[in-house]
Amino acid sequence: MTAGRAYPVLMAALRRAEPAGGESAPTPAPWEANAQATCDSLSLRGTLDSVERRRAEDELGATIYADFPVRARPAVVTAHALLELGLLSEPELEAKMNEVRTRFTACRRAGER
Repeated sequence: MTAGRAYPVLMAALRRAEPAGGESAPTPAPWEANAQATCDSLSLRGTLDSVERRRAEDELGATIYADFPVRARPAVVTAHALLELGLLSEPELEAKMNEVRTRFTACRRAGER
């Protein structure tokens, strides 16, 4: 993976991100466990090697994705890798992110009632 290209769809996510208030939480959020399971599955299937992904997290997390919360970087770097490998397109990623955002917002609103 190269540190030379920041994908606009990922950088747009940073602009919409909530403040990283839970960064020091000792227990990972549920989405973090799900993201880790997805990364493990990608590695198991030979799509994205875990060691390579972790190296990319270090490299990209220190450069183009440095402004992302530390706990979000594995998900961002995985998306970056899938884009770079051509396994996912920016419009596909953006559509999925919008779908998840809509679902999350609806759940959040339902919980406020």
